[in-house]
Amino acid sequence: MTATELGARYRAYIACLNAQDWPQLGNFVHEHVVHNGRQIGLAGYNDMLMGNFAEIPDLRFDIRLLLSDPPHVASILSFDCRPRGTFLGLPVNGRRVAFAEHVFYAFREGRIAEVWSVIDKAAIELQL
Repeated sequence: MTATELGARYRAYIACLNAQDWPQLGNFVHEHVVHNGRQIGLAGYNDMLMGNFAEIPDLRFDIRLLLSDPPHVASILSFDCRPRGTFLGLPVNGRRVAFAEHVFYAFREGRIAEVWSVIDKAAIELQL
């Protein structure tokens, strides 16, 4: 897969997330996916994402930066949302917060096999 093709594949994955099209998630995520060093598999990854949308009903993934160097993708995702209750241990309680996620992916067989993710919690703390 070329860098351009991998970038397009990643954009299609983000579109899948934003549409909450969970039956299609397996087209983008490997069944043995690892997230931040933990083997969670496709079912665990799906549960994690569904939980994110349950906690943050207006969640939308916006790509701010995308770099593709097959088989890897690096991205900065922007969020502007209103998490319910406690989010990342912070009492957000429906207040609007904007933050970024810095995330790296390793693709295998055209699907995401490993994810390393860091959310800018300090940016949220400054807004509360």
